[in-house]
Amino acid sequence: MQIATFNINGVKARLQTVLDWLDAAAPDVALLQEIKSVDEAFPRAPFEDRGYNLETHGQKGFNGVAILSKYPLEDVRRGLPGDDEDSQARWIEATVIDRRAVRLCGLYLPNGNPAPGPKYDYKLAWMARLEARARELLATEEPLVLAGDYNVIPQDEDAARPEAWARDALALPETRAAFRRLLNLGFTEAFRARVQGPGHYSFWDYQAGAWNRNDGIRIDHMLLSPQAADLMTGCRIETELRAGEKPSDHVPVWLSLDA
Repeated sequence: MQIATFNINGVKARLQTVLDWLDAAAPDVALLQEIKSVDEAFPRAPFEDRGYNLETHGQKGFNGVAILSKYPLEDVRRGLPGDDEDSQARWIEATVIDRRAVRLCGLYLPNGNPAPGPKYDYKLAWMARLEARARELLATEEPLVLAGDYNVIPQDEDAARPEAWARDALALPETRAAFRRLLNLGFTEAFRARVQGPGHYSFWDYQAGAWNRNDGIRIDHMLLSPQAADLMTGCRIETELRAGEKPSDHVPVWLSLDA
């Protein structure tokens, strides 16, 4: 099973870019972030015409997550539990069934800037809710993948210029500590389980020639439960997509599972 996570930065702005990517790369499952569309306005037809089952959790102009799957999707849930007042569309989960069932959670974690401030408080509270939901899902002892745009730079080696991010919400000590608490529940960070060292990024800002200078950061992650980690056969970042026409500022991260 080939699973990709991809922050597309607007389905309407980059529809052809995403469709061309699907035609060329043909993931079995794609978890999309920042679709920036309400559910009823999402352009479903071209995705369904390509054989994908589609579930969305959208929001007008902001945020929004989706799951595309060549396989059936069951037990779809929208919204991260823990705060009934939270109206931001940042979480979707479903079970994908091929040779075995895999629980997939697509997430778009809050940015949190400016920090300190209410946006950063929301980020940390959201991460605490994520940890609580992850505990519940781990208790099922089923293959589980938490994938998406985490807006977390886990370590200095995950930024080309770590000093530029030292006071940013993506790299503050409290952010990194919350991410480590999540990992310490028993998750494997798929990419780092396969690839070590600096120089690997999944996001380059549109400004100041960041892509041309490879001034990137790695903030798109896949966390695997022990049962999913046992099935992993590979993980990679599709860096070259950033050089394409009308790209997102993110690129896909790919996970291969023997599932």
